[in-house]
Amino acid sequence: MTKITAAITAVGKYVPEYVLTNKELESYVDTNDEWITSRTGIKERRILKGEGLGTSYMAIKSAEDLMQKKNINPEEIDLVIVGTATPDLPVASTAAYVASEIGAVNAFAYDLQAACSSFLYGMSTAASYIESGRYKKVLLIGADKMSSIIDYKDRATCIIFGDGAGAALFEPNTESLGLQDEYLRSDGVGRDFLRIEAGGSLMPPTAETVKNGQHFVYQEGKTVFKYAVSNMADVSEKMLTRNNLTEEDIQWLVPHQANKRIIEATARRVGVGSEKVMMNIHRYGNTTSATLPLLLADYENQLKKGDNLIFAAFGGGFTWGAIYLKWAYNS
Repeated sequence: MTKITAAITAVGKYVPEYVLTNKELESYVDTNDEWITSRTGIKERRILKGEGLGTSYMAIKSAEDLMQKKNINPEEIDLVIVGTATPDLPVASTAAYVASEIGAVNAFAYDLQAACSSFLYGMSTAASYIESGRYKKVLLIGADKMSSIIDYKDRATCIIFGDGAGAALFEPNTESLGLQDEYLRSDGVGRDFLRIEAGGSLMPPTAETVKNGQHFVYQEGKTVFKYAVSNMADVSEKMLTRNNLTEEDIQWLVPHQANKRIIEATARRVGVGSEKVMMNIHRYGNTTSATLPLLLADYENQLKKGDNLIFAAFGGGFTWGAIYLKWAYNS
C-alpha cells in the first residue's frame, strides 16, 4: 500500500498597505533606526488600518490569494485552521468566519493558538488529518493583527511586531514529498516571560486592567531571547541528526522571524550559509503566526520540487519546535 504524506501544494499571503518605519517609531518612543536594525534586523513593519478590520480580514485575503493563484475551488476544502494569537473575538472561532467568507461551505474550521509557533503546530495538525486519509484538502492560515495588542509607548515590544497573514494548502502526496518529520516542544515556565496579563479567565478585564495597560503584550526580552536562541537551534539540529541530513542536504532553513540574531544563531547551528536562510524580517517584523507562511509565499518562486526545508519556530508559553518537509512542486 502506498504511503500517504501531506504536502504543501499552494501558498498565499496578505500584508497591509500601511508601512510603519523605524523613523516613524522615533516619534513614539526613545529609539532610532540604527538601534532597532542592529538589535533586531527590522527596518519596517506593516500595520492594518481601518475601522472594523481584524485578523480575519487578513486571513481571508491570504486565502483568496492562494485560491486565485492555484484556481482552487473553496467548496473542495475539507478543513480550515487559523493559527492566531489575536482572534477577532473571544469564544467565536475566527476560522469558522474565515471559512464561511471564502466559500469553504463544506469545511469545518477552528483556531489554533500556540503564539509564534501556531503555524508550525498547525503544520503537524494539518498533516495528521491528511495522513489519516479522511481529508484531502486542509487550508492552514497563520494570521495576526499584533498592532491590536501592542503598546506603542513600550520600546521593548512596539519595534518588533507587525501585522500580516499567510496561507498554505495541504494535500495527499504519494511521491514521498511533504512533511517528513517533526519535533514539537513546550514549557509552561514561559508564561512568566511573554504574555498578556489581563483579559483571560485568570484576570478578567476591568476598567482598572485597561487603565494599567495589562491588555498589551509584555515581554522580558533577554530571557525570551536566551530561550529562543537555544531551543530553535537545538530542535533544528535535531531534525538534521535524526534524519541523517548534512547541511549540504538542506536547500532552505525556514525560521520564525522573531529577531535577526536568533535566525543567524539557528543557521550557524545547522551549518547553512545565509544564502539558504529565508528572511523577510526587515520588511514585516515579527508577524507571530504569519511569519512562516509569509516566507513560503515570498520565496515560492525559488523553491523547487524535492527541496529539503527545515522549519523552526519559538513562541510564548513557551512553545517551539522544528519540522522537516520536502517541497512538492515547481512554481
